[in-house]
Amino acid sequence: MANALVSIQILPTTPNGESVIPYVDRAIEIIKASGVPYRVAPLETTMEGELPQLFQIVQTMNEAMTEMGCPSVISQVKVYFNPANGASMGRLLEKYPDGQ
Repeated sequence: MANALVSIQILPTTPNGESVIPYVDRAIEIIKASGVPYRVAPLETTMEGELPQLFQIVQTMNEAMTEMGCPSVISQVKVYFNPANGASMGRLLEKYPDGQ
């Protein structure tokens, strides 16, 4: 069972002031390719897994932004860590499965 949830909002400074959407799409592709369960929301994406693996994904996302030419990146990260009982998006969203 996963021991952590990590939510991230990635805010790259784009090279020429263009839209961040293609950059955010790339960040989400990295999460998807990792194979961890995730949920995209309007202002952040939440991942479920083992804490070291999730932090590695965050690092890869930030590195990808600089590889795409972004001079800097701000990542706002929230962590829920529960090694004793595990962490689950499903469990935390039982009352609100549709987000309402």
